[in-house]
Amino acid sequence: MNGQPTAEVVDRIRDIPIYRASIEQGHFPILEKPEIARGFPDNWMTPALAAALEAGQAEFVLSTGTNHARMQIIRPPYFLLNSYYRLWSEHPEIAATWEQGCRRVSLTTVLATEHVARVNARKRGEDPAPEPALSDRWLDDRTVYLNLRLDPARWQRADVERMLGEIEEARLAHPEGRYHLDCSGYHLAHLVRKAVEWGLWERFPQPASIVHAYEYTPVNVVRYLRAHFDCPIVDLFGSTELGYLYYSDRTGRYRPYLDRMSVELLPVAPGSEIYSLIVTSVRNPYMPLVRYRSGDCVRTLDGSPDPDRIARFCGREKELLPSPHGPVAQGDLDDLVGGVAPRIFLHRLHVGGPDDEAVLRCTTFDGSPLDPAEADALADGVRRLTGRRCHVEHREHLPIGKSGKYAWLATDGRPADGEA
Repeated sequence: MNGQPTAEVVDRIRDIPIYRASIEQGHFPILEKPEIARGFPDNWMTPALAAALEAGQAEFVLSTGTNHARMQIIRPPYFLLNSYYRLWSEHPEIAATWEQGCRRVSLTTVLATEHVARVNARKRGEDPAPEPALSDRWLDDRTVYLNLRLDPARWQRADVERMLGEIEEARLAHPEGRYHLDCSGYHLAHLVRKAVEWGLWERFPQPASIVHAYEYTPVNVVRYLRAHFDCPIVDLFGSTELGYLYYSDRTGRYRPYLDRMSVELLPVAPGSEIYSLIVTSVRNPYMPLVRYRSGDCVRTLDGSPDPDRIARFCGREKELLPSPHGPVAQGDLDDLVGGVAPRIFLHRLHVGGPDDEAVLRCTTFDGSPLDPAEADALADGVRRLTGRRCHVEHREHLPIGKSGKYAWLATDGRPADGEA
C-alpha cells in the first residue's frame, strides 16, 4: 500500500493551493506539520473556504498541544465535539447513555474549562470571570466542565466537594439518575484518590459510562479506574484537526472509526515495530489532510504495518527516546512500570544527567514509597529498555505541565514543556 489518495479524494482537494504541486506531479509526499503552517492560511484558501469563514461555517482554532507547539487549523465549529457525539451515539457499549439523554460531565484540563467560559462570556459581550460559575461552564445543553485548577494534585477538599456536587446536579437532571463521565484519565484518578482519602467516596455519583479521550492514559491508571467504577470505560483516540479515529471496547481492544478517512503506518525507524500514524482525511471539508503525519505512534498486534491491527497508541513521535535497541515510546516504559509496580500512579523518566544516567521519578496511588525489590526491578527494567543506568525516586508530587497535561519524559534535566 503506497498511501496515495484515491481519485475521489484528489477531486475534493483540487482547488487547495497546498496540494497543487502534488496533483501536478501525481505523487503526494508525507504532509508534515511545518508544511501546514508555512504560508497559512493562504496555502489553504479557496473561494469556498473564504465564503465559509465569512458566513461563520468555518473558524480558526489552535490544536491542543501537550508538550509541543500548538498548530493553527481551520475547521467547522464544534468539529471535534460533533465527532465525539457521533461516536458516543454509535459505540456499541455506551450508545445507550447517549440515547437516554445522559448529561456529559467533563473532567479534564483547566484550559478546556477556560475556553468554554471564554466563549460563553464573549456571547454576552463580557470578559470571563477569574473563576467561572457553573452556568458559564456549559458548552451546550449536554456538556458541562468541572475543573478550575491547573494541577489536580493541588485540589483542596472544597474543590472536590464542589465537583462532586456538580456531578450530582447533572445526575439528578436525568429521569433515571444517570450521567456520562468524560475525562482525562489522570484527572479522574486524582479525583477518586482525594474522594477516598477525605471520606467523600460515598458521595461520588457512579457514572453510567466513562470515556477518557484527552491524552495517553497509563495502564496503571486504567486499572485503577476499572477497580473503582462498574461501568464501560472507553478510550477514544483522535485530535483537534482530525476528530476521532479509533475507539476501544471495555476490554481495551481498539476498533477503527475511519469515517471519510484512511490510515497507513510507517515505521519510525528502519526495523522498528513502532509506527508513525499517517492519515488521509476529508472529514473536515475546509482543511482536508492528505498523508498527514499526526505525530502519534502505534504498535500493532503482530508487529505488521496493518492499521486494522493497531493494539495501542503508544505516545508521540517527538517524544521517542533513542536507545541502543531502537526508539523507545511512552507506551514501552508504561508497560514496564505497569508490569513491575501496579501501585505507581504518575511517573516521569529524566535522562541526560551525569554519565547519561536515567532517573525514574514516581508517585504511588497510596502515597507509600516502593519497596526495595520493586525499585530494583524497575531500575533494571529501565536499564534494559533504554541502555541507561537508572535510579528510582519516590515523590509525593509530580507537577503537571502548563498545558494541563503530563509529560512522561524529561531530557537534559528539563521536561518538554518546562515544568519544574
